[in-house]
Amino acid sequence: MNYNEILKIGENVLKKSKIQNPYLDTQLILSKVINRKREHLLLNTNEKLTNNDIIKFKNYLLRRQKKEPIAYILGFKYFWKYKFLTNKSVLIPRPDTELIVEESLNYLPSDKSKNILDVGTGSGCIVISLLKDRPKCVATAIDISIKAINVAKTNAKLHQLENKINFINIDIDKYKSSNYDLIISNPPYISDVDLNRLDDDIKFHEPKLALSGGFDGFRNIKKVIIKSRKLLKINGKLILEIGHKQKNLSIKNLRENGFYINKISKDFSGKDRCIVSTKL
Repeated sequence: MNYNEILKIGENVLKKSKIQNPYLDTQLILSKVINRKREHLLLNTNEKLTNNDIIKFKNYLLRRQKKEPIAYILGFKYFWKYKFLTNKSVLIPRPDTELIVEESLNYLPSDKSKNILDVGTGSGCIVISLLKDRPKCVATAIDISIKAINVAKTNAKLHQLENKINFINIDIDKYKSSNYDLIISNPPYISDVDLNRLDDDIKFHEPKLALSGGFDGFRNIKKVIIKSRKLLKINGKLILEIGHKQKNLSIKNLRENGFYINKISKDFSGKDRCIVSTKL
């Protein structure tokens, strides 16, 4: 069987299972199996596969059929300008979260060393992206999941930043170290009701710990805001990702805790997604 034939089979299988991007996902799976770039597949459609490759391909295809996210099957996802290892212990990095990186870079001069805290680091994609673009900065990254911390450490090593980021397995409630210039966080902010409405790819495969924000989805955002008041320097920045219906409640809580609202950024769908504030 050649590339072209197996790609057609894969596409049809995923189409029947109502997978959103059947042709692209099939290409990505085949690229993983033969360990070559997608361009190679498209330029060598008649190249033959070994029986071992066909078995591997079918196994990966079956996982995708069952709605396992392609990022977990491939074992990586691109975020900002970089490649990050991913597995079921961490939330898959999303383009909307790049807003945190974009906004943070505005407050991190390239010639100065700033102290950053990443709350709920997950794969480490946000803080690692920041330090890749601002190498003079240093950071601490915390997460309540030891499995997530291990993934983040692996990613830091991959990007030669293991000596620039201190990873700690701890809840923000118990964290005491202070005097940060910038706190960044993409906390779990999905309400219990909305959690059940998520696509199967997310609902049955991504870690609930990284998604669930409790009854109203606001539990973790509130916790980060209250704690950031103690951990930030005066005039330090808090940059948060929020749910698109949480803007007003976030603003209210930030103001009550002595923060000035600098900016609210919208995601690619035009929904409120990232809030920038300053500790007064």
